Amino acid sequence: MSDRIGIFGGTFSPFHMGHLNSLLTVAGELELDQVRVIPAYQSPNRPRLEGPNPEERLALVRLGVSSYSPLLVADDREVQRGGVSYTLDTVQDLRSEFKTENLFLIIGADQFENFDHWKAFTEILQEVDLVVTTRPGFEWPEGLESFPPGLRGLVKKNDGKVIELATSKKIYFVKLNDIDVSGSELRRRLRSGESLDGLVPEGVDEMIRERGWFEDLHKKVENYLELTQEMGRILNEKNAINVVGFDLGETHFPAQFTLVASGSNTRQTNAIAEHLMNQVHQTYGFWPQNIEGQSEGRWVVLDYGALIVHIFYDYARAEYKIEDLWADAGRVVIHDPHAAFRKPGDKPGPRS
Repeated sequence: MSDRIGIFGGTFSPFHMGHLNSLLTVAGELELDQVRVIPAYQSPNRPRLEGPNPEERLALVRLGVSSYSPLLVADDREVQRGGVSYTLDTVQDLRSEFKTENLFLIIGADQFENFDHWKAFTEILQEVDLVVTTRPGFEWPEGLESFPPGLRGLVKKNDGKVIELATSKKIYFVKLNDIDVSGSELRRRLRSGESLDGLVPEGVDEMIRERGWFEDLHKKVENYLELTQEMGRILNEKNAINVVGFDLGETHFPAQFTLVASGSNTRQTNAIAEHLMNQVHQTYGFWPQNIEGQSEGRWVVLDYGALIVHIFYDYARAEYKIEDLWADAGRVVIHDPHAAFRKPGDKPGPRS
C-alpha cells in the first residue's frame, strides 16, 4: 500500500506548539506515515512581516520537529524554489517524488472558509484529500450553505465529519485539543521580552532570542519622527486622501506616532498600503511588525512599533472617526508634493 503523506504548509513565523499539536493530532487520527512540514518562501495569502527570512524560518521548523522524526519532516522545497509558493505546485512535486495517491493537505478552519479563493483549488482537490483542523466549539458544516461557495458544487456526500467530493477525494474534519497560541501573540511577547514557556517546542525560543529575530523595530529606527514624516510624504505621493500625522508622545496611547490616510475604495486602500510597505522596505530595509485588515481593505493597520499607520476606505474613516481619539495630540507636519497643484479649498487626495 502507498505511504500516507500529510502536507502542512505555512509561514511558521515562528513555528509553535499550536502547529505541533495539529500535526501530531492529524497524523494519529488519519494514520499518516509521514507529514511534510513545508515553510513557504512567500505565501500568496500572507503579508510580509518583519522577522526571520525564509531560510531562518526553515531552521526553526527543523528544530521544532527534530524530536519527531521520521513522522514529521521539515521540507525545504518551497524555500529552495523561491518566489510565491502555490499549493498545487508543491502537491504535484510531492506526488511525483513519493509516487502515492494518498496525499493529505492539512489546513485550519480559517483557511477552509476561503479555500475557494486559492489558486487552482479544484485541481488541488483532484490531487489530495483535504484535512481541516478545528478548535473546540467549532460545528461541522451541516449543509451546503455552510461550505465556501466555490466548493458546494463539488460535494457529493456529507455525513457531517467526512465529505465525499465529486473529484473522488474527501474532506476530513479533525477536532484539536485547543492550545491557545498564535504567531502574532508570540511575536508580541518576543518584542516585549515575555516568556514563551510552553508555547514553542524546546530550543525554538532560545534560537530566536540568540539570533535577534522578531526584535522591536526601535532597534532599527533611529528617528521615528523622521520616519513618520517620510511615510506621510510617500502616502501623499501615492495620492492618498487627507494624510494626517499625530505626535502621541504626551498621550496615554502606546504608540509614539500615528498616521491616518484614506483610499477612495477598498482596492485603492490595499494598493496604498502595499506601496507604502514596499517603499519603506526599499529605503529602510524592514517590513511592518504586524498587519491587520488587508484582506478586506476597509481599514488596514500597519504596525511599525512606535508608529502605527491607519489606511481607511474613505467611507469607513468617516464612520469610525478615529482621529477624534487624538484631538488633543500634537500634529506632525507632512509634506504634500501635490500641494502646489491644488486650488484653495481642495480636499487633499487624488487629483483629477
